[in-house]
Amino acid sequence: MPTLPSGKYQLKSLHEEINLFDRKLAHLSKFETFATEAERGVSKDKLSAKRNLLIRRAQAMIDEGIEFNESERPKSLRPETPEQP
Repeated sequence: MPTLPSGKYQLKSLHEEINLFDRKLAHLSKFETFATEAERGVSKDKLSAKRNLLIRRAQAMIDEGIEFNESERPKSLRPETPEQP
């Protein structure tokens, strides 16, 4: 299996996928219907595991020094800034 090259466009793509998984998780929590809450939890855990894998890959690329725009980073991964009065 060929390895994908690391680059700023690959990192941007990973950030877009993480953002997609954030939206999927939000939809699952609010709108999806399940027979039991246990089934909802299992589905949520599966999506979260995939999302966490993508986050680890993106963080590894950032640690390698690959440049990216902060605006491309998913909102869930942006550092919280204190609100100004």
